Amino acid sequence: MLEIRDLRKSYGKLVALDGVDLTVSRGETVVIMGPSGCGKSTLIRCVNRLTEPDSGTILVKGQDVMALDSGELQEFRRNVGFVFQQFNLIGRLTVLENVMFHLVLGGMDLEEARSRGRVVLHKVGLKGAEQRRPHELSGGQQQRVGIARALVTNPEIMLWDEPTASLDPILVSEVLEVMEELVRTTATTMLIVTHEVSFALRVAERIVFMDKGQVVEEGVPKEIFADPQSEIARLYKRLLVT
Repeated sequence: MLEIRDLRKSYGKLVALDGVDLTVSRGETVVIMGPSGCGKSTLIRCVNRLTEPDSGTILVKGQDVMALDSGELQEFRRNVGFVFQQFNLIGRLTVLENVMFHLVLGGMDLEEARSRGRVVLHKVGLKGAEQRRPHELSGGQQQRVGIARALVTNPEIMLWDEPTASLDPILVSEVLEVMEELVRTTATTMLIVTHEVSFALRVAERIVFMDKGQVVEEGVPKEIFADPQSEIARLYKRLLVT
């Protein structure tokens, strides 16, 4: 489904990605973990070129993402859902309008867009909130609108960039519950950046640990935490027993 080879990205002298290789199978849920600044968010932002890599190869279903022109890239992004750290909702629009915005922008019939928007809002537990505005919602609810917005295009792959990072701790669980339900009930390929170790153990088929712009270890969650080989994995293992 997704194949990344020798991906590199620098910001001046700061090396964010230093030759990353990663393969994700269709329908697989992969969690990426590592310390702040290790390159994990840069990595998933490169997948749909929200961040432009300096070099390397990104293939999605065999399609060379790096070779896409602007029009082709916009079409490609319609099949790739992205959930941001920040909610990025449009304040003047209702919840439903935020979710259906890109469908309408892409030329979909208004009634069909509304129907699809209502379906995904129900899926993330926001049925009945369609006409509310973002400022009337809690942070957890706003992030669930962001998830619905990413889901409404029926993406083949979902990219999650620390979706609970901007939430108060008390609100984190409601978003994680929605994410777990989506993992259980859909066949969507998911690449999730998070620091939530217990969540990763529950949902991930594979955990990838990054440090200093490189993949330093990867494997099945229970196996990798039973006998971590990298210093980063050992540090994360400690979080399970503290």
